[in-house]
Amino acid sequence: MYENSSEQITTPTQKVSSAFASIGQFILSFLETVVVALVISIVLYIFIMTPHEVIGNSMHPTYKNGEYLMANKITYRLKDPQRGDVIIFKYSDTQDFIKRVIGLPGDTVMLKDGQLYINNKLLDESNYLNDSVYTNGGDFLKEGESKTVPEGEYFVCGDNRPHSSDSRTFGSISKEDIKGKAWIVYFPFPEFRIVQHEVYKNM
Repeated sequence: MYENSSEQITTPTQKVSSAFASIGQFILSFLETVVVALVISIVLYIFIMTPHEVIGNSMHPTYKNGEYLMANKITYRLKDPQRGDVIIFKYSDTQDFIKRVIGLPGDTVMLKDGQLYINNKLLDESNYLNDSVYTNGGDFLKEGESKTVPEGEYFVCGDNRPHSSDSRTFGSISKEDIKGKAWIVYFPFPEFRIVQHEVYKNM
């Protein structure tokens, strides 16, 4: 005598239940992915990187108005800012600035004939300033004057000297106000690039 194996018949109700179960698993998996991505983004934002929008033309043409960049927040926890670094710092409770580090703590910064001197040496800025650029004085550092950068502070300038409010006007900035070292420009996408920081050979 032979036994006939019974075939399992799937009812329409079971098919619907199975479909809903699959959809539920997909939604749950998607939500888990979103949550993980959000957590990673928050950790990156708090501890590693901070986004910044370039507003204005103070660093033009090196960094243009409307560009978005990421600043590395880890670097200056491990070492001090260097001359030539492009940094993001807190200017006020509502505004951050992007500038280039010119003078380090203890440096004497002098403005003479439209050019900057560090410890009586001419600062070679030809890699990012046109030869025709004339660096004007401001309320803090006037033409023919020199200032010594206090300990724990930095003298910063914008690359677009005629249209930059910087340490020539408001003085040196505290290291505590520096949020990070510019790392990458990520928007607009065609302008994506790794930020290049200047190294002065004669300093």
